[in-house]
Formats: sequence, C-alpha cells, structure tokens
Amino acid sequence: MRIVIALGGNALLHRGERPDAVVQKANIDRVTGAIAALAHDHEIVITHGNGPQIGLLAVESAADPALSAPYPLDLLGAQTQGLIGTLLARSLHDALPGHRTAALITHTLVRSDDPAFGHPTKFVGQVYPYDIASALARARGWHIAADTTGWRRVVPSPEPERILETDTVHDLLAGGTLVICAGGGGVPVVADADTGALTGVEAVVDKDLTAALLAEQVKADFLLILTDVPCVYTDYGTPGQRPVLGATPAELRRGRFPAGSMGPKAEAAARFVERTGGLAAIGALDAAYEIVHGTSGTLVRPGLPVV
Repeated sequence: MRIVIALGGNALLHRGERPDAVVQKANIDRVTGAIAALAHDHEIVITHGNGPQIGLLAVESAADPALSAPYPLDLLGAQTQGLIGTLLARSLHDALPGHRTAALITHTLVRSDDPAFGHPTKFVGQVYPYDIASALARARGWHIAADTTGWRRVVPSPEPERILETDTVHDLLAGGTLVICAGGGGVPVVADADTGALTGVEAVVDKDLTAALLAEQVKADFLLILTDVPCVYTDYGTPGQRPVLGATPAELRRGRFPAGSMGPKAEAAARFVERTGGLAAIGALDAAYEIVHGTSGTLVRPGLPVV
C-alpha cells in the first residue's frame, strides 16, 4: 500500500517548547520510530509542516543588519524543507538500516489571483502577547491574528494547484525510496502565462491541503494526517467534546472545525477520499501504525454512492 504521511508542526516542536535544534531532533526521533514500523510493509511519502521554523527564520532575517531586505517567504520555506528534511532523513536512516531515503525540495504551483493573497490567515512563528505582536506588526508590516494562547503572524495561504516534482517522486518510489517532500506545503510559485517561468510568492501553502493533493497525484491508497490529538473531536475543548472515530467526507465537513487547527486537516482528508475513493485518517503522532491498522484515530471513508 502507498501511504502519504502528513506530519503536523508539533512533530518537531510542541507548543511552548524552545525552537532549539536538539529539541527538534529529539522529537523527530520519536516520530520516526512509528513511521519505520509502517515502512517495512508499505511505500511511504512524508510531508510536514513548517510554521514554527519559517517564523523563526523570518524573524532572524528581518533582524539581520547585513541584509538590505529580509529573505522572502518562498526562500525561507525552501530553507525549512532542507532543515526538516535532513532531520527526518538522518533519523529514518538510523531507524531503517539499508532502506533508501531521499529528501526532495518541492515546489507547489499556486494562482497569482488567488483571493488568499488579500486575506492572510496562515499562522507562522511563535506566539506573542498582544502588545509585542502589535509592535512587531507595526515595525515589520506584518498581519497578526489571535491564536489559542496569544497572537501570531499570519501570511497568505493560497490553494495548491499542482506539485511540480510529482514525476520525480513517482520515480523515487518506483526505485524503493522513502520520499520526504512538499514540506511546509511546498515552495509556493506562480508560472508566467507566456513562458512558464516560475516566480516565488510571499505565502505559505497549507501543509494538509498540499498533502491531499500530493497523495492524489502520486496515486496513494491512504492519506495519514498525524497531529497532537488521538482523533477528531466535535466541540473540542468543551465539556461536551466527543470523539469522531469514523466519518464520510460529508459527515466530516458538517463538524465545522476551526480554520486554525483541525479545519484544514478535516478538509484535506475529505478531499482525498472524495477525489480518489481511497482512505484517510487523522490521529496521534505516536500511533501511526495503529491508525493504519484501524485501532486508533479517525477513519475517513467514501460515502455510499447515490442510486
């Protein structure tokens, strides 16, 4: 079975942790143990979030006196693909002796007229108190929005249209390689209408929506979205929260989950199942093996055909 695994940003950094390299490496080592158990029997493609990492690089770039202007988000996104890719590749090398692994810098085509460019919604970077966040916004031209525990920078998040390196991913999989790609939603680019030339854009594509598109394009059988909760919950965080252990795409969408957390994951799972007839699941990072084998997580399955 071919499985695309989407790792949440908490695979590298748990909320409130310092973004030190040693912390991220320890978290990755814990996650790859669960992935390795699946890689013995299945073809695996891994993608990952990059919100904390790209936010950290953006702050460092903005504060660097050697630069006349901060690095744009597309190049910072490419840097995070390399940073996270090498952590994953090295950990998987140790967990899967003799297994081929490759981390691939991946570009995601978006539309230049996507309305998301006028409505930034994607959280990047750390959480700040309001006074600090607003001061940074004034000084650096940021947009900010309230997150669950404070205020964070938000950037445009256009819809992914196509992953440009899909053929390369196919070739690597055919050669028995575990592929790490489309990290952080892929490096966002637009194509010139006449020449096809690519230009990076100031945005971060949603990782989960890119994972669904990637899974569709590589003809995966299963999309596995791993996060920091054991399954999807309705009314999460309230006394009335209830686990959702199974759902069709239509049933999942009726949950109306928050846009900044479970919403994109639910939408990604629903899209993949609708477009391919495959299976998707959402669950805890440490339970990847159990989720695929039906003993944990939320399973999203095709609905019955209309007759």
